[in-house]
Amino acid sequence: MSDPVDRLLDAVELGESIIKNRDILQTTYIPNTIQHRTSEQEQVTQSLLPILKQSRPSNLLVYGKPGIGKTLVVKKVISKIQERVEKSNFPIKLVYSNSKEETTLYGLLVSLGRQLNLNEKELPTTGLAISEVFKRLLNKIDEGKLNAIFVIDEIDYLVQLISKTGKDILYQLTRANERLKQGSLTLVGISNDLTFKEKLDPRVISSLGEEEIVFTNYNVEQIKTILEERINEAFVENSVEDPALNLCAALVGGEHGDARRAIDLIRVAGEIAERQQSNKVTVEHVREASLKIEENKEETSLKSYPLHEKLIILAIMKANGSSTGEIYSSYKNLCKTVGRDELTQRRITQMLSEIELSGIITGRLVHQGIHGRTKKYKLTISSEMIKKTFKNDLTLKDII
Repeated sequence: MSDPVDRLLDAVELGESIIKNRDILQTTYIPNTIQHRTSEQEQVTQSLLPILKQSRPSNLLVYGKPGIGKTLVVKKVISKIQERVEKSNFPIKLVYSNSKEETTLYGLLVSLGRQLNLNEKELPTTGLAISEVFKRLLNKIDEGKLNAIFVIDEIDYLVQLISKTGKDILYQLTRANERLKQGSLTLVGISNDLTFKEKLDPRVISSLGEEEIVFTNYNVEQIKTILEERINEAFVENSVEDPALNLCAALVGGEHGDARRAIDLIRVAGEIAERQQSNKVTVEHVREASLKIEENKEETSLKSYPLHEKLIILAIMKANGSSTGEIYSSYKNLCKTVGRDELTQRRITQMLSEIELSGIITGRLVHQGIHGRTKKYKLTISSEMIKKTFKNDLTLKDII
């Protein structure tokens, strides 16, 4: 029998790859043309235009479901502005950070600070009060007379990151110009949660939502044209069969309207076809890719949750089938174990409803006679999967 490693390596060396440019199938890729988003590009550009006229733009909030081009459009507009800025003497600084990718508010602010060129000595990665970190960010803007635009992606997670001080910090960000003597700060928030503003302090709402843009879902035909463009650039000519393309668009467009999911699906289908040494991506490859992505979806979803949602899931795991009050008690104990301030019970109740929508937990109302009604939650996935997914999270290692 031939060595399995050699057999696979030989197949790669002898066979021809049907994917000629894998980077184009990554979610980080920004195409030259963003299809079906002309109006949204114009709206974002018009909102930020004052910065090129040496004036401060209004704070901007961009809404829409995942995978419908929000981040893509904002990054493209910011990139185009940056190109113009480099040709002028007007000091503009454009920075980007994703709340979901940071585990703490401190980390998010340090990420913004590093892009303002604050070094480790000026802004250490640990050890300062949040108010001091924020003060140093503003001092950097003031001293450099910078006109900064802070783009905070998935800004809805910012509130979850920072417990009781979250709304206050967000308020300070939106009102930072009152403390700046020179330079300016504009906040661009990108949110997947259309109800995000309902959870904010009214003072923050009036400051943050100076301008708002809502992105609508892609339909099946729009998903198909987006896929066609990526396929033409990423795959060898005629290596994706039309029925495979149509199925890919139908599976995603009919359910989510999420272009990123569609691109992931055709990429995985292409990889499966290559492993099977096929020179075409077929309907069967797309179906197999869909099953594979579905299997990984729950694990990926768990990994993507911010810290407090992970703690809630662990609290349910430890008290499966328990009421909201019992889960909150367990959650508070976990917060103490990991050294984090707990969120309010009201916020945890909201988050339980949000997690329930993902299908990872399920809740049912239980009547308790004279004590009224309560909702009890239980997991729809195994404890083993949760432990496996969270085991590499350093913050949670003592719990796991």
